[in-house]
Amino acid sequence: MSSALTEWNWEPSILIGLALLAGGYLGMVYLWRPRFRPLEAPAQVVWFMAGLGVIFVALLSPLDGLGDDYLFSAHMVQHFLIAFVAPPLLLLGTPGWLVRPLATLPVVGQGLRLLTSPLIAFASFNLVFMVWHFPLFYEATLHNEGIHIIEHLLFMATGVLNWWPILSPLPEMPRLSYPAQLVYLFLEGIPATVLSALIVFAPAVLYPTYAAAERVIDLSPRDDQLFAGLIMWIPCDLMYLLAIGLVFHAWFQREQTAQAALA
Repeated sequence: MSSALTEWNWEPSILIGLALLAGGYLGMVYLWRPRFRPLEAPAQVVWFMAGLGVIFVALLSPLDGLGDDYLFSAHMVQHFLIAFVAPPLLLLGTPGWLVRPLATLPVVGQGLRLLTSPLIAFASFNLVFMVWHFPLFYEATLHNEGIHIIEHLLFMATGVLNWWPILSPLPEMPRLSYPAQLVYLFLEGIPATVLSALIVFAPAVLYPTYAAAERVIDLSPRDDQLFAGLIMWIPCDLMYLLAIGLVFHAWFQREQTAQAALA
């Protein structure tokens, strides 16, 4: 068995960054919080730590080395985790009072309102995600660690923006109405589906690095690319379908409660 299948990446900068995020978050919600207001829900801490855990696995597990040097499909799993899974978990774990000081600053608050508006949030995330998968830019990330770090940071940052219209913790920067959320989530599935289809049905291997890579498992470069496209296609669409179901359920529950109050 190749060591690439079991080798973890103990990059100090990632470990330190995650430790600072975890320590800073816990310090604020348990030490700073009593001066302001209670945590909206204790489960928020679990959500936030789960988001950091997803990032930990994506960037430090064998997925990282496999995706960088051998398997496009492993890289797609990593991208799915940091761009689609971690951001909503981090947002679910962020109490409104924690970001309100930023939202109340004149220039910063205006910038945040612009960036989290549905159109900008949708466009920024999907354009960033699609452009970084163009062969020219994708290959650059595989051969330049600085560019790769920028790509990952953009995936996570725009991923949070992407989910803000659905999971906003601030009334001042509110979530979309339930009907608008359903439309937003339906549209969200389209760009990932288009990109996935382009990868799945490409007539040749798109990325030279993977075409020339040592085969650490019995999977040809063409089949590896097929699996990568399917990994992006199916889990992404299922995630948005799950979100649509949860939003519809919350909407139905609200209407039921309103009707019961009127009865």
